[in-house]
Amino acid sequence: MRVLSASIELSNLISALKKEGKSIGFVPTMGALHEGHFSLIQRAKDENEVVVVSIFVNPLQFNNEQDLAKYPRIIEQDLEGLKKLNIDVVFTPSEKELYPEKPVVSIDFGKMATVLEGEFRSGHFEGVGIVVSKLLHLTQPDRAYFGLKDLQQFILIRKMCTDLNFPTEIIGVGTVREDSGLALSSRNARLSDKGRKEATIIFKGLNRFRSGILKKEDFDSILKNVNEMFFSAEGFDLEYLRVVDPADLSEIKSYDTVTELAVCVAGYVEGVRLIDNLYLRLK
Repeated sequence: MRVLSASIELSNLISALKKEGKSIGFVPTMGALHEGHFSLIQRAKDENEVVVVSIFVNPLQFNNEQDLAKYPRIIEQDLEGLKKLNIDVVFTPSEKELYPEKPVVSIDFGKMATVLEGEFRSGHFEGVGIVVSKLLHLTQPDRAYFGLKDLQQFILIRKMCTDLNFPTEIIGVGTVREDSGLALSSRNARLSDKGRKEATIIFKGLNRFRSGILKKEDFDSILKNVNEMFFSAEGFDLEYLRVVDPADLSEIKSYDTVTELAVCVAGYVEGVRLIDNLYLRLK
């Protein structure tokens, strides 16, 4: 396993691999790796000859300095885990390496970045767009893998790559969950055992939405019922519950006329912000 921190070293290695005709799979991460990341990496290994994993906590996508400071950084532990997976290349740049100067160019995702996460995290997706663009240019992958727990992020990155003609296939990989249903996240490490238990209300609410639709219950009744579940749950502070069309993230008010929908949730447990979603194909 090669661990590189300089962009020029990575670019030179990628150029050599490309000349050999190797297919490259790329998994960008912010570290604090868990089974969710490992599922992305395994998919990349299954579909490519070379796998590149990046570890970089991107300051541009945080609109809260405390959240950035508290984000877990366990690089040595992460590298040990990647070594066991027999990863080919790990890119671990410093902030100065990726951002020698403050970026002037920005990426505007339009209205799709102003809803859901964008409504509560100003500038978040612009920061995501910049760092993902940089990393895709450096790694030049055939395929890049993103977890569908961050559904909005996946949709926007895929749209960016389509609109800007990135020669990379953007692949979404399903959410990995604990036995309790809690979606795996690096942020979970900041929760106590009690907090992890309280956080399971998110998955319970999503399942309630799923069962209501399968039973063809009234949309407004389902939404009201799930909201009541969240607001009455001990230890959980709901930030938003939205039902959207995955094609353009527009909010929907009925499931009678749509072919697919996504139920998206964000909230706090013990001061830790958690997100999750449920995707349903209806027809």
